[in-house]
Formats: sequence, structure tokens, C-alpha cells
Amino acid sequence: MKKIFVAAIILLLGAGYFIGNYFVDFALKRGDDLSPPKACANIADPNLKAPPVPNFPEEDWTLESFDGLELYARKFSPAEKTNRWAILVHGYGRDGTYAYDYAEEYLKRGWNVLIPDLRAAGKSQGEFITMGALECRDVFDWSEKVSADNPDAKIILHGVSMGAATVLMTAALEPKNLCAVVEDCGYTSAYEMFTAQLEKIFGLPEYPVMPCANIVCKIKTGIKISDAAPIDSVDKIKVPILFIHGDADGLVPFEMMGRLYDKATAPKEKFIVEGAGHADAKRKNPAVYFDKVFKFLEETTQ
Repeated sequence: MKKIFVAAIILLLGAGYFIGNYFVDFALKRGDDLSPPKACANIADPNLKAPPVPNFPEEDWTLESFDGLELYARKFSPAEKTNRWAILVHGYGRDGTYAYDYAEEYLKRGWNVLIPDLRAAGKSQGEFITMGALECRDVFDWSEKVSADNPDAKIILHGVSMGAATVLMTAALEPKNLCAVVEDCGYTSAYEMFTAQLEKIFGLPEYPVMPCANIVCKIKTGIKISDAAPIDSVDKIKVPILFIHGDADGLVPFEMMGRLYDKATAPKEKFIVEGAGHADAKRKNPAVYFDKVFKFLEETTQ
């Protein structure tokens, strides 16, 4: 009987690891050809193309992450010298090129722009996406690099989707010279977001997939999926935050913005875009979107 019990436990553990490993590799592992995780085909709009490169002076930046990865970013300069800096952070399954249209607006309005490729994306090294849990440390280091080179810099962080979750967690780390955060359709936690969409997008049940995936993710990356949780750090942010969300978001539930907003203790504003789906607030009405963003930033970066 004891042997049967032990065998059953081993079998269950093996099955749990198999289930968790499948999800982690499917949702978080970069392809051998440096393509995004396979799950991106279920989530990302296949018709969305990267915008044109902004017609402003540019240069490549590199940085070694705390865990030895070579990270890449592209820096753009406006027509006139300024100490205002925007670090733009892309979403899940994308790279920095998908932030070029946001960069264009910042550059036209006289901001320096830094666009990192997050780990395991674009030209940056890395095997696994961690939904902001480790990416926030990388963005913190990019921000510190800006401050080291420009001691009088006034820095804002602007992220979309996973990028929004990342900039919230970055801001809680209190990088130097940070003045404000713009978070567009970020989630309360990656665990909750995946759980909400598991059956709809992946055709999988929450149990036992998510608990197993959480454990396997820790084994493979050193970070649990549940560690990517802006809801646990948003109340530690001291600079003003602009929360943006479309009320027709089919990926990150709209109610998540309300929970993040309610928990934030820093000066804060909401911008709800009626009828906008996930990461679609800017596309719905670019003029209104950027008017709102820059009015907020003018008030916080004086």
C-alpha cells in the first residue's frame, strides 16, 4: 500500500510538472528563432504592424542586466536639447518598435525618448518573459542610466499592457528623477490576468494549470507568475499616476484598473476610453489620448 501511495504521489507530481511546464513554455518562453512565445498567436493582433521609425536623431544603447543579460534600447532625441525624458515600455509579445508611434508624439513635443526591448524581446537577450516581475528591475536600471548621464533629467515612465504593469512595479522601486507614470491597460497581477483568460484563450482550466504553472515558473525563471503583481506595489509609488483603460478590454478586465486606482496613494487620475479594447485607447482617438497624457505630464514635470 505504501509503495502504491508513493507511486501515486510521484505520478501526480510528474503530471503537475508536465502541465505547468507546458503552460510556461507556451505562454512565456521565447522561440529558438527569437520569435515571441507561441501564446502570442492567441492574444496579439496578427494584423498589427510596427509603426515607422520616428524621423529624429537616434542611437543604440545597451545595458547589462542584474542577472547578466545584454539588454538593448533605442534612444531618440528631439529637435532641441531638453532634460525631459520618456521611457516607453512595450507590451507582451512585442518589442520596442511597437512604441514608435508613441515616441513620435513625445519627440514632437520636445521629449527625449528611450525605448527598451524588454528581456526576451527584440534585440535583448533572455529566454523567458516574466510579465514584469524581472522586467521592472531592467527598466529601473535604464532609468538609473538616464539619471547617471543626465543628473537633471525629469523622467516619466509610459507603459502599455504588460509594459504598464512593468512601469508600475518599476516606479515602486523609486528610481532617481522619476516624476510621473502613465499606465495604459495594466493588470493587477499576471496570475489573475492569465486565470481570467485561461479557458477563453488557451482552452485550459484554472485548476490545476495555474498553480502548477506558478511553481514551474519559479523553477525555470526564479520568479513565480504571481510575483508580477502591480496590485502589491502600487501603494508604494510616490509620484503621480495616470491610469488609462478601455471599458471594452477583452484581455485585461476593465475592473482591474479600478482596483489599481483605488489602492494607489499617490496623486492620481483616471482616463477611461469608451468602447476601446485592449491596448486600443490611443488608436481609438489619438488626439484626445495624447492631449490627456501631455496635460497630465505638464502638470507633473514642471
